[in-house]
Amino acid sequence: METPDFARENALLKARLAEVEATLAETQEANRRLQDILRAAQREKFGKSSEKLSPDQFNLPLEDAEFAQGVLEAAQEEAEAAMQRARGEEPRKPKRNRGHLPSHLPRVERVIDPASTLCPCGCGEMARIGEDVSERLDVIPAQFRVLVTRR
Repeated sequence: METPDFARENALLKARLAEVEATLAETQEANRRLQDILRAAQREKFGKSSEKLSPDQFNLPLEDAEFAQGVLEAAQEEAEAAMQRARGEEPRKPKRNRGHLPSHLPRVERVIDPASTLCPCGCGEMARIGEDVSERLDVIPAQFRVLVTRR
């Protein structure tokens, strides 16, 4: 490699390092806030009775903790993504199967046709321009099947 290549790679590595350091700083700040909230909650619970909160205010520190936890999780996700980019990996998307029923299940198809296929204006028979297909899982004890409805 020549000097310009080294300089370019050095600049890229410095940028990635700065990005990781920024996410680390955010994570440390969120962690510090969570520790402050925890200390305050412990002081309220185990402190003198004059320092305790009224029952209406018990949930206030929990809301702050939930918010700080969300910030911490977001910072951790960003740090993981930055580390994966630094290693040259693409972040993996979770595999999900939304809306697709297994193909090995038997299907019972029910077709719903209109009462009349003649056009109301009298120009002839209507043409099929599309159909709406929905599948739902039907459970019969010890038997599964898919009901397909076409309109």
